Amino acid sequence: MKTIALYARVSSEQQAQQATIESQIEALRERAVADGHRVLPGDLYTDDGFSGATLIRPALERLRAMGLEEYFLYPQINWGSKAASIQVIAENLNIGFDTICFIDDDPFELAEVHATLPKVLCLDHAQLPFLLQMPELKPETTTVESRMRREMYLGDMRRKQTEEGFTGAHEEFLATLGMVFTIYPARAEDLTRAEELTNRTNQLNTTGRTYSREELEQLRGSSRHLLLMAQLSDKFGSYGKIGLALVESNPEVWIIKLLLMSCRVMNRGVGMILLNYILRRARESGVRLLSEFVANERNRMMYVTYKFAGFTEVETRDGVQIFEHHLQSIPPVAGYVRVEVPAEAESCSLMSREFPQDE
Repeated sequence: MKTIALYARVSSEQQAQQATIESQIEALRERAVADGHRVLPGDLYTDDGFSGATLIRPALERLRAMGLEEYFLYPQINWGSKAASIQVIAENLNIGFDTICFIDDDPFELAEVHATLPKVLCLDHAQLPFLLQMPELKPETTTVESRMRREMYLGDMRRKQTEEGFTGAHEEFLATLGMVFTIYPARAEDLTRAEELTNRTNQLNTTGRTYSREELEQLRGSSRHLLLMAQLSDKFGSYGKIGLALVESNPEVWIIKLLLMSCRVMNRGVGMILLNYILRRARESGVRLLSEFVANERNRMMYVTYKFAGFTEVETRDGVQIFEHHLQSIPPVAGYVRVEVPAEAESCSLMSREFPQDE
């Protein structure tokens, strides 16, 4: 049996006189008991006469002191449109509307959000008891990154707050983060996340191809392919596994079959690092380096990245552009990122533990 806390608020003297808080608490208590929980007398938190437009309230402050605030990301409490608030949350979290579920007890609010943001899943509050059984809210698999997502979002919130108070240039702020970019050959435990990346990453993606976990397992064990993972961390915490590269390694020619980087790190100046690493290893191995590229309406930024890196288009095969890099001049990695390759990577012919950050 879990012990839970209850919070209620009224914003006017009239509401207080109508015993609105008591009715809220009673309804919440009945629901808690029905769900098999208990509520102790000291776990009731109420704010009388405080507007919902402010988050500075005595009882709410007591809840914050217990660490509960970290369970709420970008709260939007105002009198404006619910759809507008959802848009703010989606923008701050950098997620699509099709990943959001909106729950309300007002049919008008539900209709307004559905009309404005049709991709948002809108549910009446009466469906609350059944949320955990809904297939839309039950992923087939849960990755380490999925379990860490709230902590990663909290870290990102702290980064944004720190950056807003920083007075120097963006690159100077990045230099204060102490970023570490790690590249290593994919392990068995990485494959679920790798599959997730191929399905969810669109903007920084060379081909848009998706791979199942089983296909990635075969490629990981292939002597003709190199499946690389990339992860990023800084002083605020881990970003998780944020990049992937699949390279077909023939004796004289390497072909990048897929290269992608999560949009979450788009403004961290690390989009070129994994590609830069492959360029250097190809040059060291004395092979020709090609890359497949399938242009679409969403991966224009990856096209620009390739051009900036020095790739040129050499031909088109069945709608797939073939780019080549002559490996004579490779752009340096930004000095504010430390790039690491673990010792385990020595067994992979592509790998080298040394990673120069300038030519």
